[in-house]
Amino acid sequence: MAKIYLDPITRIEGHLSIEVDVQNGKVVDAKSKGDMFRGFEKILQGRNPVDANQITQRICGVCPVSHGIASSKCLDAAFGIKANKNGRLLRNLVLGANFLQSHILHFYHLCALDFVDITAILNYKGSDAGLKAVQAWAKEELSLKKGRIDQITAVGPFLPRYEAKDAYIADADLNVAAIAHYLQALDIRTKAHKMVTVFGGRAPHLIGLVPGGLTQVPTKALIREYKKNLNDVEKFVNEIYIKDVIAVARAYSDYFKLGKYDNHLSYGVFESDDSGSSFMFQQGVLSGGKVDKLDTSLIREQVRYARYKSASDLHPLKGQTEPDPHKGGAYTWLKAPRYDGKPMEVGPLPRVAISYLSGNAAVKREVDAVLKEFNADISAVFSVLGRHAARAIEAKLLCVRIREWLDELETGGAPRTPYEIPSTGEGEGLVEAPRGALGHWIVIEDKKIANYQCVVPTTWFCGPRDDRGNLGPVEQALIGTPIADPANPIEAARVVRSFDPCIACAVHIVEGDREITQFRVC
Repeated sequence: MAKIYLDPITRIEGHLSIEVDVQNGKVVDAKSKGDMFRGFEKILQGRNPVDANQITQRICGVCPVSHGIASSKCLDAAFGIKANKNGRLLRNLVLGANFLQSHILHFYHLCALDFVDITAILNYKGSDAGLKAVQAWAKEELSLKKGRIDQITAVGPFLPRYEAKDAYIADADLNVAAIAHYLQALDIRTKAHKMVTVFGGRAPHLIGLVPGGLTQVPTKALIREYKKNLNDVEKFVNEIYIKDVIAVARAYSDYFKLGKYDNHLSYGVFESDDSGSSFMFQQGVLSGGKVDKLDTSLIREQVRYARYKSASDLHPLKGQTEPDPHKGGAYTWLKAPRYDGKPMEVGPLPRVAISYLSGNAAVKREVDAVLKEFNADISAVFSVLGRHAARAIEAKLLCVRIREWLDELETGGAPRTPYEIPSTGEGEGLVEAPRGALGHWIVIEDKKIANYQCVVPTTWFCGPRDDRGNLGPVEQALIGTPIADPANPIEAARVVRSFDPCIACAVHIVEGDREITQFRVC
């Protein structure tokens, strides 16, 4: 038996390591480890509730919009208000733009390098300025590494470079096209960020999100600016992104069979009307092939294998975040969220699958179009490649729906509902981040935050074993993954990164007896 450590998992947000046991060429056991403590729940205690809007956005630099909206909805509930029509639409627009940039980021800048051979650029004969710049960089690295091609990508952003046999796409033209799209995607993500700033004020951390909606009054000029950037993003999604995902899937069709998981959860996202119960992507729980209604009272967090001395199996409203760095048997700073006692995968795959099985016509049309390319049925979605396809499908559908939200905006109309902070209250704020189900829970006493808990997407799928020893979704999805070369476990990396891990930004803990490096700015 071989034990393999992927430490750290690179090209994700945050600090994650994976430990797998390999026997007879396949993974037989796995541990997912969040390596740093997140202390935002402690930071929020005793503060003005409205501070949560801004502070929780600092949990993550990739999905701050999601945290801001989850916090806003959490405060809406605690304050006894609802966003008005403009507020709802504006939240959809800033979150939709963040989804677009995040999905493009994930495929091109975080995951594609697990499939694309970056060294193909050495033989590029064209005249594209961007590609020639990458080629010049690669040749310089080659020179510095004394001609060792395997070391060209030993620096970011292309680290790590696994050298497994037949690990990458063999078609040189396809590789070069992918590198060109990598560069183009950087510009497209900038345009998506600009869409966020039109109504949110800035990116990554919005200043305009408040309870009841946003602060920016929509105008015709702002709508035109938003649409100008949307046009370029939509063209890229339809003409390049979707096609590239299909091209990768054709080259790696065996990954339709890898990384599978059975239980899925979605809070629903992008409210379709003012009821708060109708969504563009449906809410629900998928288990055993059946979609059931979501009941958030069934959510618990377990900590047997997490570095906390908090009580286990608590609902987030009663949640505790009390660190215990030296806890025996624990191997991660991630808690183990459970729904009705079950581990749940969250993210675009659950959103798309639940929407598909719930009869969402738009989702079904796009999913069936992709499946037709491979003569596959819906079961193929539950896989590594299914996760990539789900993101691309979401991006395509979002571009269409965003235009409808823009048309529904009332220019000059109030963007938010007024509010007052109550002396006491409780609130639950549910939203979907690009990478999955995100929930915020608040308890208010004496107009101050008495308790605040966040259950983030990556905790759902990268969490550890629970109190009964059941593996987390990523841990389970790794079981059975073939590893051709233990020294180059690219197969395991592909499974893990398909989930789009985003370990929430952490508070660094330093033991008192350890020396801290000192820096002086001159």
